[in-house]
Amino acid sequence: MKVRALHRGAVLQAAEYCCTAGPGDVGEVEVHAGFSLSFVRRGTFSVVARGRTHELVPGAVFVGNAGDEYRCMHAHAQGGDECLSFHLAPELAFELTERATAGALWQAVALAPRPELMVLGELAQAAADARSTVGIDEAGLLFAARVAATVGRGMPVVRSVSARDRRRAVEAALFIEEQADQPLDLERIAAQVDLSAFHFLRLFGRVVGATPHQYLLRCRLGRAARMLARSDEPVTDIALDVGFADLSNFVRTFHRAAGVSPRVFRRLAQRRPASVRMSPAVSYS
Repeated sequence: MKVRALHRGAVLQAAEYCCTAGPGDVGEVEVHAGFSLSFVRRGTFSVVARGRTHELVPGAVFVGNAGDEYRCMHAHAQGGDECLSFHLAPELAFELTERATAGALWQAVALAPRPELMVLGELAQAAADARSTVGIDEAGLLFAARVAATVGRGMPVVRSVSARDRRRAVEAALFIEEQADQPLDLERIAAQVDLSAFHFLRLFGRVVGATPHQYLLRCRLGRAARMLARSDEPVTDIALDVGFADLSNFVRTFHRAAGVSPRVFRRLAQRRPASVRMSPAVSYS
């Protein structure tokens, strides 16, 4: 495990974790020393906690509750995985709990990918790489607040199913992520894992916490955020490159997820002065 410390503050610490473990490596039982929220940037892995197995795919969030035991496995590893993690002081964790329904945030182990979290995850990565006007501590607090607010809206929690079905769902998620810029429909994705469209739709939702089309949209938004943060390519070209059919749909969808327009997001992520206000996330399918 490679660790890059990004920020050490009194209420929030940030670090980047790169794990190179593979299917043959047996994960040891570990204990969360504190509260943490880890955004999965790349790769997939499984977490066994609270008597269940949870699959984490790109865009998912691994929730660390102080004192909980867990074990990570990498049966689906494809070159390792990367996480951007925020470790929260108890007082901040408790403050966030007030925003989540009945403290549901710290009762979860894995949270399904959501468009607003994937976009904010890319903003946090830009801050981690010192490419943004937003500080990594600010990005971490924005991300944590959005996670808590999303859980408060009844965010789906990743569920456990059989090992074989988990593998199929994860393989499909990786296929969607790799081909997100291409036209994909339910039947084509289901065919990749040799399942009927009906059975695949139910299985994917249970494992990933979103429908295949929702995950496809979230992958496109994440990819668009990454391109906005790293290039000066015209917004229209980015929209088309990541798979959106038209600019207006992309701008509307991106704004609903990020709380700001693509152009404002670019200024935030590329150290360009801008006076902006991040609006609350809007829930949508």
